[in-house]
Amino acid sequence: MYIRIRLRPFLGFLGSRFGGYWIGAEGSIRWSTGCRLLARLLSVISFVDVGRKGNLIHIDLGPWMESERRGVRWGFRFDSLTVVMLVVVTRVSSLVHLYSIEYMAGDPHRPRFISYLSRFTFFMLVLVTADNMVQMFIGWEGVGVCSYLLINFWYTRLQANKAAIKAMLVNRVGDFGLALGIRSVYQEFHSLDYANVFANAPYATESVIIFFGIEVKSLTRISRLLFVGAVGKSAQLGLHSWLPDAMEGPTPVSALIHAATMVTAGVFLRARCSPLLEYSPTALVVMTRFGSMTAFFAGSVGLVQNDLKRVIAYSTCSQLGYMVFACGRSAYHVGVFHLANHALFKALLFLSAGSVIHAMMDEQDMRRMGGLVRILPLTYAMIFIGSLALIGFPFLTGFYSKDVILEVAYGHYDFHGHVAHFLGTLAAFCTAWYSIRLLYLTFLAAPSSYRKVIESAHDAPIRMIIPLIVLCFGSIFVGWLTKDRIIGLGTPFWGNALFIYPDEVSGLNGEFIPHEVKRLPVVLSRLGGVLAMLVYSNVQYSTNLYQIKLTERKPIYTFLNRKWFFDKVYNEWVTQYVRHHAYHTTYKRVDRGLIERVGPHGISLFLGKYSNAIVKLHNGEVSRGVTIRVLGCLVFVILIVFPNSNRSLENYLGDLDRRGLLIGTVLLVRF
Repeated sequence: MYIRIRLRPFLGFLGSRFGGYWIGAEGSIRWSTGCRLLARLLSVISFVDVGRKGNLIHIDLGPWMESERRGVRWGFRFDSLTVVMLVVVTRVSSLVHLYSIEYMAGDPHRPRFISYLSRFTFFMLVLVTADNMVQMFIGWEGVGVCSYLLINFWYTRLQANKAAIKAMLVNRVGDFGLALGIRSVYQEFHSLDYANVFANAPYATESVIIFFGIEVKSLTRISRLLFVGAVGKSAQLGLHSWLPDAMEGPTPVSALIHAATMVTAGVFLRARCSPLLEYSPTALVVMTRFGSMTAFFAGSVGLVQNDLKRVIAYSTCSQLGYMVFACGRSAYHVGVFHLANHALFKALLFLSAGSVIHAMMDEQDMRRMGGLVRILPLTYAMIFIGSLALIGFPFLTGFYSKDVILEVAYGHYDFHGHVAHFLGTLAAFCTAWYSIRLLYLTFLAAPSSYRKVIESAHDAPIRMIIPLIVLCFGSIFVGWLTKDRIIGLGTPFWGNALFIYPDEVSGLNGEFIPHEVKRLPVVLSRLGGVLAMLVYSNVQYSTNLYQIKLTERKPIYTFLNRKWFFDKVYNEWVTQYVRHHAYHTTYKRVDRGLIERVGPHGISLFLGKYSNAIVKLHNGEVSRGVTIRVLGCLVFVILIVFPNSNRSLENYLGDLDRRGLLIGTVLLVRF
């Protein structure tokens, strides 16, 4: 059963990609969707078997790669962390497949699109079920390749090409750090199996290396390098710029990437490597800083975005920051719980946004919408519930995980925890503001679109509504139903899947903080929502807001609208410097300089220059030809064979090696 969970998406990919000739486009889509639904059912069964009954499943299929005494085996690890990810990935993936059948109905390349989705799901399952870092890295790279294919699905669009290349290149930076981290793990532990590495982690706490003249602890180096991989894949501050541009792909792609697969891989890696991270306090502090800054940065940028999907994309980036700094506070279980909850309401938001875009003839600018609440009432209800869950409205799914992260951060009572709590609380205010702004501009404001578009707009068909309804119920009830079992005090759910250093009491940190601190995120979220509604619904306030953009406070708006100038810095400083260096150094001096001079082109020029002298040597006389060949053979023997010997020239000439005689004889016979 457990192996079938991984095989079903792969069989769906094979059937939809290569079986379309026999079963047709509709048959390939139904086959792929059926495989996904079956994988979803098997994932639920595995969750009950492993998560509720406490059975740890390890499947060893045998050796995969062997080199002398070292080797990598092919195996699967199914613990509580794995089955939670399996349920999240297969649940969202199956609903996205159902949604895509109707959403992509007019596209002539539906089988190719569905096959990419299946391949994406397969590689994500490879990543989360691996029992060693090599298999994990294969899944890690696989989802990166599939993201490129999906973002660039409409490859005739220039912006889609650019966004896909940007996603690939930015993630290469993080993947390079991850590869170095895996290499460091092998150097320290001489193994890449999770069980061996994690069991020996306590014995490597005092191990140090010299890195550029600085003494660094091995576990600190490993943890930081692994975190670089998570920064790229989970779009943390610095390597975040690819995530908003990934909106150039079809909307179901955005739902799958942002909700359940690619961006969650970094958080999963943090939780999986908790036995290593817990012995590196420096790495935990770095994670806390990056996560909290990312949450606030993305929340502030989302305030002024006008593209419907980009607003939701920046909210994804912000929520990923919450998950990362939860792991930095040693609350891995809370971070993973928020990951699972976030997948529900974020998929609901993206698919609902797709319904709006589908009804508005592919229009994505919120300023050209408005008045859709009467035209799309069911879609409005779905996106309204998803927005409230994202805000963390009491008793919805987001409330049970998002606020707990802030409470745990404050409960450590140290500088980094309080800074993370402060930035996370400000991010909660920003989240409420841009969520209500999205609802008002899209549904409640006066219509701003063309009459033809408004008249042709219609609510989503039944095959698009069913996935939205399922996700809506999950966004309402899942957090309340699963909170005590997953993050409740004393719960045995996680078993040995996660490790928290005994000195840490992250499960209790948030229980005894002041009630005013606990209520602060909820109060600020309500305040942000109310202020956003007042500002955008009142004509006078809206006019004042518009004037702010044009007066002395314009730099603030420009700073946020241009995403803190990260793209400007990358484009004008980093990219231009790299291009200049690549052209003037590696291309002109190395490629066209050194390689051409000593390579075939240089040799041909040299021979052309001295060709007349070479021609005069070959005048047809036998004696001269034999002399030239003998001298050539002697030079060959002396230059090629003799340097491999440690003997002197006299000894070598006195006792010529048999290899030299053999080579010389062969060459003489040849010539």
